[in-house]
Amino acid sequence: MPPSDDADDTLAEVAFRHVPDDGAGRRWWDANAQEYLADHGEFLGPADFVWCPEGLREADARLLGDVTEARVLEVGAGAAQCSRWLAGRGAHAVASDVSWQMLRAGRRYDDDAGVRVPAVVADARELPFADASFDVVFTAFGAIPFVPDAGRVHAEAARVLRPGGRWAFAVTHPIRWAFPDDPEGLTAVRSYFDRSPYVELTSTGRVLYAEYHRTFGDHVADVVAAGLVLDRVVEPPWPPGHDRTWGGWGPVRGALLPGTAVFVAHKP
Repeated sequence: MPPSDDADDTLAEVAFRHVPDDGAGRRWWDANAQEYLADHGEFLGPADFVWCPEGLREADARLLGDVTEARVLEVGAGAAQCSRWLAGRGAHAVASDVSWQMLRAGRRYDDDAGVRVPAVVADARELPFADASFDVVFTAFGAIPFVPDAGRVHAEAARVLRPGGRWAFAVTHPIRWAFPDDPEGLTAVRSYFDRSPYVELTSTGRVLYAEYHRTFGDHVADVVAAGLVLDRVVEPPWPPGHDRTWGGWGPVRGALLPGTAVFVAHKP
């Protein structure tokens, strides 16, 4: 992790406000890769494709279609669990993430899964791939929530897709932002239309973490602006017997309100 400009990186303030885009996302994921995988690695598996905290799996949802022999790019891949699962089903998968520490941490899963996929450190807003070089591009809660200019992610996905190619992305359901992070909180405390990002700051104002809210309309507008055609939106219900909590996701709120939206689009 690069040296900090602060004396330390101690969390001093949590707020909803607009802040400079200074690479906080890359720093946070590099610093917290091991802790994140310790908390969620067992649920995600070394080579499984889980779209969301509700536990929706690609094996059941088949949102990407038949991937046999397809060239597939995962952006915001984290430890590349989804890409390994796809590779095990005949896809030519490539994993990319802004955090080299997340990709590096994922290498320990290679032996467990018996699958190793190419991994590239890359910002999803500036992908190092040629135009029309992939059949499928996707992200399961990667990239889009952590940048202020998500339209660039969609534009890059569209650029590297071949005509007829598929773009799918899972994000926090926009309605979820109106509620507190307590997964049992059922009273709206924020305006759905307030797009101020959630941020964590040090005492000197350095951004440790930032996550960005977009309305349902914002997501649709970004897809359309990239020249893509929206095919469907999936709002996974909370499954019976699933008692795991993950941030603001949990069985109490999940029984009444959606926590995830998965958008599926294609390039004409």
